[in-house]
Amino acid sequence: MVRRTVEAHLKSLLKGFPIVTITGPRQSGKTTLSRMVFSKLPYINLEAIDTRNWAINDPRNFLMQFPNGGVIDEVQRAPELFSYLQERVDNDGRLGLFLLTGSQHFGLLSGVTQSLAGRSAFIELLPLAYNELVRGKKKPSDLNSALFMGGYPALYDRPVNPTQWFAAYVSSYIERDVRQLLKVQDLAAFQRFVRLCAGRSGQLLNLSSLADDCGITHNTAKEWISVLETSYIVFLLKPHHKNFNKRLIKTPKLYFYDSGLLCWLLGVQEPWQLDSHPLRGAIFETYIVGEIKKLFFNAGQTAMLYFWRDSNGNEVDLLLETQGKLIPVEIKSGMTINSDFFIGLKRYLALAKKTAVSPTLIYGNTTNRQHQGTHIFGFNSLEKILTL
Repeated sequence: MVRRTVEAHLKSLLKGFPIVTITGPRQSGKTTLSRMVFSKLPYINLEAIDTRNWAINDPRNFLMQFPNGGVIDEVQRAPELFSYLQERVDNDGRLGLFLLTGSQHFGLLSGVTQSLAGRSAFIELLPLAYNELVRGKKKPSDLNSALFMGGYPALYDRPVNPTQWFAAYVSSYIERDVRQLLKVQDLAAFQRFVRLCAGRSGQLLNLSSLADDCGITHNTAKEWISVLETSYIVFLLKPHHKNFNKRLIKTPKLYFYDSGLLCWLLGVQEPWQLDSHPLRGAIFETYIVGEIKKLFFNAGQTAMLYFWRDSNGNEVDLLLETQGKLIPVEIKSGMTINSDFFIGLKRYLALAKKTAVSPTLIYGNTTNRQHQGTHIFGFNSLEKILTL
């Protein structure tokens, strides 16, 4: 079992709040982390129908089994519990009583903010980060393996073929969540939509194009993107709002949270196929952006991430806004550095002037160095970004 970086932040929050809510994609390790931190307290999972009915129909009796607190897993399945949890923690007065987990962010967040405002802190737990795998001695053998495997803990905890695991994951979780959230009748169309999204990871989100290619309406495409966001399958990276007297692109970019799932959706069956894959650059960019989000989340920090592109095609892949600083980051999958890698950074720095600091290049090798004021980090050294 790989220890999670966010564990220290979680324990700190439990000292200041009666409840901490952990959300994130299914199978990202929420249950394992919760049970490890609350190893001596009761655990119950609301995915079980009889348990869920008990929690919904007799919530006070249900909560009596937690005299000293405990873990309630997949709590979004019984939103009726939230108001009773509020009453319970208010009457009890102790801190660090409950750990709640859930896999559907928007519904869970809504329930917590309405009924448990001021009583619950939030943690977003994504799949394993590269530096967590290194510490847990589970490090992928090379970059292609890291991209292909992604970060879901099950792929590192037991001998399972990633291709078979992702097929089961999509069938068991994504499609079931879709039924719960949208009651989608045509699952074949939704599956096609998800694969079309995979082919556009790292690109500007064009809902009209997605809708036309999938044979659905623009509104349906918009709704389905929201479901994928809710289930922590994809996220949208917004363009930075700073205007340098040029027309800026206002459309967000689409990314998958996990590069392993992305590879499976793109039909990649072996790591070596990534060497010549036409979307290798987009897969690598997806991986890096996702890893950087994990670094911030695991440190208990808000990930203020953007990209920058103007109407002339000038672009920087990622802008990190942290502690009042704006750090431009260029992402290149190549293993050999060449002058073209720095074009976007140079153009952005010329426009941004003193508002940007610490320009950074992340590439597909493992050697770190400096080049004319630019930090160059290999894909295996992303945690250094937190120190810039």
